[in-house]
Amino acid sequence: MAKLDRYLFREFTQSFLATLIVLLVVSLGGVMADLLGNIADGKLPASLLLSQLGLQLLNYLALILPLALMLGLLLAFARLYRDSEMPVLTSIGIGPRRMLKPLLMLVVPVVMLVGILSLWLGPWADRTSERMIEHANRSLIVAGLDAGKFTMLPNGSVIYIGGISADGTQLQRVFVQRQEGDRLDVVTARTGEMFFEGSRDRFMRLSDGFRVEGPLDAGMDYNLMRYRDNEFALPDRAKVRDETDPQLLPTLQLFGDPRPKAVAELHARITPPLLALAFAMMTLPLARSSPRQARYGRIMLGFLAYLVGTNLMFIGTDALAKGSIPPLLGLWWLSLPLLAVGIWFYLRDGQMTRAKVRP
Repeated sequence: MAKLDRYLFREFTQSFLATLIVLLVVSLGGVMADLLGNIADGKLPASLLLSQLGLQLLNYLALILPLALMLGLLLAFARLYRDSEMPVLTSIGIGPRRMLKPLLMLVVPVVMLVGILSLWLGPWADRTSERMIEHANRSLIVAGLDAGKFTMLPNGSVIYIGGISADGTQLQRVFVQRQEGDRLDVVTARTGEMFFEGSRDRFMRLSDGFRVEGPLDAGMDYNLMRYRDNEFALPDRAKVRDETDPQLLPTLQLFGDPRPKAVAELHARITPPLLALAFAMMTLPLARSSPRQARYGRIMLGFLAYLVGTNLMFIGTDALAKGSIPPLLGLWWLSLPLLAVGIWFYLRDGQMTRAKVRP
């Protein structure tokens, strides 16, 4: 490898990694905020926070990596122009075609990684996340209810369980305290179990126990009853998608699926690596600037181009799922022209137009 190639490759890689770290920190904060909201609502057990965070990041990486690659290359080229290194390289005959090798040394591995994330790791993370949430919804052990410990539920109730079966569904020696308005409700039971109604409703059935209801403040308005069965609702569980959902199916199974949603999901997985390559090829033409020109103006232009491209991908995917776009057209109308424009701009960059000769 020539010394110039090593130097340019190092500059491109450093800018890409720095941009990627910043974008990952921002994305991590947004994903964690959503997960903490679901935990606060009782839809997701707190014990699944870190695992769900990692799985969600695998899904977002297919969109974060192309943006980090584009912004990182724009920053690297902008620095080369600012320090007058690009004019020096041009003066010794090093143009865009000569710089293609160190550029592709970074772009090709990143595009391949985006393809792996979009076609394989992302769907696998979705399926794994759904299985973990479904298992947590049906197990009180995973939901954080341990035997011999008082636990605060998201709706304000306090529950104590003396013993839990191995599968986490059968309970022994249960104590529940709830507050509704200015009334306090205390329930005890010898046994209990959790059951489901519908796709998201969870209930706890207590058997053979007592229930005492009375005022929070001073007063004698108490009710005491002995019951055989007593049921009360638990916080709604997180929505779990069906196993036939195209977003959860492996990519190979989507090729023979005629459903519009399956076709849309297939094209939504194929498009990100093509867009990443197209945006990477546009960085050198977009970064070209004069010595006195603002450094970050072109970077904002590139960021807006990325937003437009990704929004068109989402809009096209939704139109495919609704049947508004023919399946054969897919998202090729977006990815292939954008890739062709990116390659054409890169190869035409720096070429001078022929002067007009007047008689």
